[in-house]
Amino acid sequence: MSKDVPREPEQLRKLFIGGLSFETTDESLRAHFEQWGSLTDCVEPSLHTVKAVLILDNDGDRLYAKYYDDTYPTVKEQKAFEKNIFNKTHRTDSEIALLEGLTVVYKSNIDLFFYVIGSSHENELMLMAVLNCLFDSLSQMLRKNVERRALLENMEGLFLAVDEIVDGGVILESDPQQVVHRVALRGDDVPLTEQTVTQVLQSAKEQIKWSLLR
Repeated sequence: MSKDVPREPEQLRKLFIGGLSFETTDESLRAHFEQWGSLTDCVEPSLHTVKAVLILDNDGDRLYAKYYDDTYPTVKEQKAFEKNIFNKTHRTDSEIALLEGLTVVYKSNIDLFFYVIGSSHENELMLMAVLNCLFDSLSQMLRKNVERRALLENMEGLFLAVDEIVDGGVILESDPQQVVHRVALRGDDVPLTEQTVTQVLQSAKEQIKWSLLR
């Protein structure tokens, strides 16, 4: 190359690395690529995340709670937060609230209150997408009977649905059709419309039982 040709500005000589593990950090990525030379910068791409998914009954009592970080490390702190969030939201018609430095999106149906919690900097639309995906998935799985009794009778389906939507706090899916399809695959390859959620999950439990006995 001619010495008269200017070099590309250093900040523009970038390389995008895809397909990384969720466990990859700036430090581990830098250590790997510095085997071939010095790096001027190494930035891990940000992922949309949630801090917790909650479902409370119409008395504010916990039916389901999954926390993805240590914002509330003890059950006592979690229950206090849940009571606070219920008191601040159960009589309002809005869908978004800021509470204790967190962004809360929520909706109610009959005797259930659904919450998705994120940091104050998280995209509210992404949190709302998680909330709607969870509700719509359960609506399909419970055949639009989204109420306390039906939910308690099909908690396994709820566990599987949440795990399909969020993994370790990272948002993976926002399409309820995909969530329901993957939950149904845990069954005997029978469409979910032709069997109950309990039947779908019974096969999964049997598979787990036999894998533990091997």
